[in-house]
Amino acid sequence: MTALLEIKNLVKKYKAIDAVKGVSFTVEKGICFGLLGPNGAGKTTTIEVIEGITPQTSGDVLYKGSTRLSSFKEEVGIQFQETALLELLSVRETLETFRSLYDQTESIEYLAELCNLNDFLDQKNDKISGGQKQRFLLALALINKPDLVFLDEPSTGLDPQARRNLWDVVKRIKNGGKTVILTTHYMEEAQYLCDKIAIMDHGEIIAAGTPDELIKRYGGDTTVVLPKTNFPDKLNGFPFALTEVDENIEIQTHDVNLCLETLLSRNVNLADIIMRSQSLESVFLNLTGRKLRE
Repeated sequence: MTALLEIKNLVKKYKAIDAVKGVSFTVEKGICFGLLGPNGAGKTTTIEVIEGITPQTSGDVLYKGSTRLSSFKEEVGIQFQETALLELLSVRETLETFRSLYDQTESIEYLAELCNLNDFLDQKNDKISGGQKQRFLLALALINKPDLVFLDEPSTGLDPQARRNLWDVVKRIKNGGKTVILTTHYMEEAQYLCDKIAIMDHGEIIAAGTPDELIKRYGGDTTVVLPKTNFPDKLNGFPFALTEVDENIEIQTHDVNLCLETLLSRNVNLADIIMRSQSLESVFLNLTGRKLRE
């Protein structure tokens, strides 16, 4: 089956800077595809080339098996990280204005229900909260019934409740058959929403796969944490490396079941145990480093 979107050897150069270095990936129809990376990794430039905002230096962007046709802009929706809205217009009036720009559109009633806008449809754009604005911008990205939706850091600055609400909306959009490309710095968000993920660094894709595949391949060990007082005085020949951290003992293991069985067989008290499981965040840090990028 032909992929909805196929990127082949994409290169983007800015004078002496190679921002994107031969990136290739495919996005199948009906999935949420995450493009992750630290600041300066090249993901924003890659997305801007795909969207047609910035021309590539070389390489191909294939949409539905062909180079982008004139219909591409009619068939995609984009939610930018920041969008300036006319303060004097209401949410409803803004939706109506955007609807007038396209031949094929969703109804305001449908978008209001999908994105939870009904409580503030008639408020002015400058009077809505951050969470309301992000759901509103998502509705604007969907107004032309797009097949492909780009979401650029959609939950930046939102509180946990508003973020979860937005995730639920994105889930409903994907379940409705649309294809989503997501960029985010929230690893929990990517792990929750994305079917497939590509991690970029220094202009290249350094890892790709489903969240589970990436965690198994690059996530590292699970950490088992127990108070020192839970351990007997002697644990000679214990088959796992033990590290003392403050008042706790930390154990790194690939096999949690074997670790717990061994602890029980050595009469270690498992009360107050803490398990730090592998996650997409550990994958991201293991692959891109822990040094802050400005």
